[in-house]
Order: sequence, then C-alpha cells, then structure tokens
Amino acid sequence: MAIFEHNYTVNISNVNSEAKITNLGMLSILEDVACRHSDTAGIGIKDIPVIHLSWMLLAWKVKILKRVYYGTKLRACTWARPINRFNTYRDFAVYDENGEVVCIATSKWTLVDTQKGAITKITDDIIEKYEPEPKNVFENPDIDKLVEPASFSNEYIYRTERRDIDVNKHMHNLNYLGVAYEALPEDVYFSPECNNIEIMYKRGIKLGDTIKCLYENENDAHYITMRNADNNALNAIVKLY
Repeated sequence: MAIFEHNYTVNISNVNSEAKITNLGMLSILEDVACRHSDTAGIGIKDIPVIHLSWMLLAWKVKILKRVYYGTKLRACTWARPINRFNTYRDFAVYDENGEVVCIATSKWTLVDTQKGAITKITDDIIEKYEPEPKNVFENPDIDKLVEPASFSNEYIYRTERRDIDVNKHMHNLNYLGVAYEALPEDVYFSPECNNIEIMYKRGIKLGDTIKCLYENENDAHYITMRNADNNALNAIVKLY
C-alpha cells in the first residue's frame, strides 16, 4: 500500500466555462484520493468516532502541468513520505489517459486527538500502515513558509456559512481557495487560472467567523491573506503564480 491510486473522470463540477479543469477541481481530486488512502489504512474520516484521531492539513503546494477537459479519465496516485513524530508530507502525481503527468503536488499534515483537541504524536503503528515512500515530486521536498505582503491593494469580507463547515467543524480546506478568489481584482479573476497554488493554513475558520481577505500582487505572484476580522488572527495565506 506504499503508493495508493484511484481513477477519476473529470466531471461538470471540476471544470470552468471552457470545460477545462479548474484549480479547485484538481484540488478536490487530490483531497479525495488522500482520504481514500487513509480509509484503507484505518485512519480515515469514517474511523474518527472510533479512534478519535483526525488528520489536519497544514499546507498545499500544487503545480498544474496540463489543463485537461471535461470527461477526461485521470489516475491519481498518492503516497506518504517518511514521517516524523508530529507531521508528515504526502505527495501526488495525476496522470491522464495517455499516461502523461498533468499535475504534481505535495501537502503537509499533522495528526489531531479529537477528544483533547490537540496535536498528537504519529505512532510507529500508524507509520507502518502507510508504508512511507522515500520519493518526492518537487526538487525541494519541503513546503516553504508563506509570508504575507506588508501591504494590500484589495479587500474582501466574508462571513462563514453553514455550507462551509466540514467534519472537523471548521471551514472545509478547499473552501479557503474559493473564498480567496473573491479577493482577486476583476482582471485577475477573469484571466486564465495560475498553474501554481500554495496554501498555508494557520488557524481553522469556524461557523460565523467574519474573515478579511487581503489581496496583493508581489514579485509576480498573487497573495491573499485571510485574517479574522474580530481579532486579526491569521487564518491562512494563499499564493497563486
């Protein structure tokens, strides 16, 4: 079970007006194959009420190499990299029908004790279930910490709705990207999507939270900083380039 794979077909919810896969569409596939892998290891979403453990996503780094179209069949592969006691990296490679790589990605995770609401150690028996693979898709195996720009040129305010909340009772990881897009200037929003996405999650957004999404273009990259409007706590930083 070192490398886990699952087949997908690009559906209508995954594509834009040109029938090409969107960043959100690709992220949903990556998230799904990661969840399926954890299901087979016995540490998946359905196991949370029994084992009281849940994986928490800390960061994404995704590179779209090819924009496939609606109806394309994809094979998504994922594997855990060597794990330390408090966090792990998971890598991905997605292939089209011709065996061409259309997306590579890495992600950083930590394990949470749901009863204590605190990060917990990743034990040897959990590590063994995933059979980590010592390979990575990017030359730099780490995900660099994102630093927010010193100023911003656009602001979007969003109040978290019930539809945003996931099984961990926080805003679903994918929704951060959708909300961040609303802070983009109109010309950027309606331009072709950036092929590189990085997201750093710092604090979970809860139901009813009001979030300030602060936009800036810096060094040819689009940054959206997401902060709690009440206490200014940093929730996430999204980088598109």
